[in-house]
Amino acid sequence: MPELPEIEIVKQSLDKNIKFEKIKKVVVRNRSLRFKIPKNFEITLKNKKIKKISRKSKYIVLHLEDIYCVFHLGMSGTIHLINKKKYNKNTNTSFYSSSDLPIKHNHIEFLLNNYQLIYNDPRRFGFFKLFKKKDLSNFFKNVGPEPLNKSFNISYIYNYFINKKKNIKNFLLDQKFVSGIGNIYASEILFYCKIHPLKKAKNLTKLDIKKIKHFSKLILNKAIKKGGSSIRNFKNAEGRNGSYQNQFKVYQRENLNCLNGYCNGKIKKKFISKRSTFFCNKCQK
Repeated sequence: MPELPEIEIVKQSLDKNIKFEKIKKVVVRNRSLRFKIPKNFEITLKNKKIKKISRKSKYIVLHLEDIYCVFHLGMSGTIHLINKKKYNKNTNTSFYSSSDLPIKHNHIEFLLNNYQLIYNDPRRFGFFKLFKKKDLSNFFKNVGPEPLNKSFNISYIYNYFINKKKNIKNFLLDQKFVSGIGNIYASEILFYCKIHPLKKAKNLTKLDIKKIKHFSKLILNKAIKKGGSSIRNFKNAEGRNGSYQNQFKVYQRENLNCLNGYCNGKIKKKFISKRSTFFCNKCQK
């Protein structure tokens, strides 16, 4: 599943290319996504101008004239941009699946002035929803602060963890606690913090909490600057690879040597709540 850095790259690509475009027509080929696409979806969006594109956690928000269109890519969804005026082989705005537009599973198409925006999703776990302003804030009320926000501070983390028995890996994946971190970056963050993923939140020291705050922000910002993580070998719509996967310290490095120079440990893989977790068996305690 794309995480905060990859979704931020999608947002940046859309903001660069389709901001101020008008939606001339919407074609829905499959309404059966995670939430069923309503029958009035196409007519509601027709002739609406895209005033702004923003991101909240792993969601992207299209700010239209009098309504908001929120979408989430789910496990396998991708957004593709086709430029009507010039041929672009690499249509994918994110870094998962194929770089060019797949033939199958194109569920929704937005026809704009200069682009076609196509939503492709083999698993159909993603969704598109429409909101008025008052309903949008209610939709996001249970979404926790992002690691990049000032509200994700030492005091917030410390108070949230008091007497909590849940392990820290699961907390980093809990979108009510902190939003935007997924499985890949959770493992990377805990490695930098030198914290074992099964350590209970209530047992974390204040130094541990400072590290969690610091490295969550640092790693996500680095990943964004590197264009996200390309788990497979392809480019985004701008013709560039995400390259943060080249800096992974633990993710998908099972049985390899720990990259901390002083450590003679090995990277181990363990399933925690059915999610693969990578960590060093020596320096993460």
